[in-house]
Amino acid sequence: MHRSPEQLYLTLVTGIKNFFEAAGARTAVLGLSGGIDSAIVLCLAVDALGKESVRALMMPSPFSTVHSVTDAVKIAEQVNISYDIIPIDSIYYKYIKELAPLLGNDPPDLTEENLQARIRGTILMAHSNKKGSLLLNTTNKSELAMGYGTLYGDLSGALMVLADVYKTQLYDLAAYLNTAAPRIPLSIIKKEPSAELRIDQKDSDTLPPYPLLDPVLYALIEEQQSPQNVIDQGASKEVVEQVMKAKHTYTYKHLQLPPLIKVTDHPLLPPDKWR
Repeated sequence: MHRSPEQLYLTLVTGIKNFFEAAGARTAVLGLSGGIDSAIVLCLAVDALGKESVRALMMPSPFSTVHSVTDAVKIAEQVNISYDIIPIDSIYYKYIKELAPLLGNDPPDLTEENLQARIRGTILMAHSNKKGSLLLNTTNKSELAMGYGTLYGDLSGALMVLADVYKTQLYDLAAYLNTAAPRIPLSIIKKEPSAELRIDQKDSDTLPPYPLLDPVLYALIEEQQSPQNVIDQGASKEVVEQVMKAKHTYTYKHLQLPPLIKVTDHPLLPPDKWR
């Protein structure tokens, strides 16, 4: 995590510009959730392409909180970009009804959570196809390393902007983006990370807290240390084992990722061989 926020900013903005120029594309679309990841991608896209070339879709589900929607609207209006609010409640419940004969009476689980992400991915790609805009993905490297993302849902996109940037780096990057003028609301920066795919869901329900997780990921991926060496240096054995289990379990997701903006020497693309 040695790159300064300014270096990260310049690399990511330049990466977006270069990708769109190479693709012959002029406009971008992204899902804006009210979280810090999508807020940062929005600001980077505006700086790279211009505010008139970026559109945001807000797609609240039955489990989205009111403050997330209001935060998403606030940042969209602060950076002065066009946006649409498309609630997915009716689509989600229609899917649940139609899938009932297939899924049976089992209690809700990851299936229903992923369904919401895939509905959003479908809407975003419909906009992309109809308007000729490229979809910007907002997943970060910490989530990606842990398999915390839905294939054909929130892992969709033409370009992954933050996929080589750790979650804890995003807070310094957000502060840098707010240096010249306030763009990312403090409420977004301070809120606890959540996918909001079930009631009161938090990332920490599934993942170790990011301040504990990211140093372990950095040691294993960037420094290419062995798991035992990371443990010997004082990292939680439980966290290291959880990371390594995720690495082996979710490699298939890494094989299906869109292109990403490379920031480190070890982006999570095969055949990257972190131990």
